Amino acid sequence: MNESNKHKRPKYNLEFKQDAAKLVLENGYTQQQAADHLGISLSAIRRWVRAEGKPITQADLAGKKMVLPLADQAELVRLRKENEQLRMEREILKKAAVFFAKEAQ
Repeated sequence: MNESNKHKRPKYNLEFKQDAAKLVLENGYTQQQAADHLGISLSAIRRWVRAEGKPITQADLAGKKMVLPLADQAELVRLRKENEQLRMEREILKKAAVFFAKEAQ
């Protein structure tokens, strides 16, 4: 299967995900109603509701799989990208330091 035939998952921003979860948690929609109303998959709305629905407790930390709130998920992605960028820059600076140390000798 080539890449043009693959199904591309739509990307939703954090605000959309939080608002979709609020429809279920605060406005009394069922998950199916919210998914149908917004035109998204039921599994997506379930993940978002689960992520927004309850705060993380010590019991959650002991479990195998923990679901972060949506805002924390977005921040984690941003921090991972920033961390990778900083690691790359550090490696470049290390190589430059070695180069200039050899030049000075």
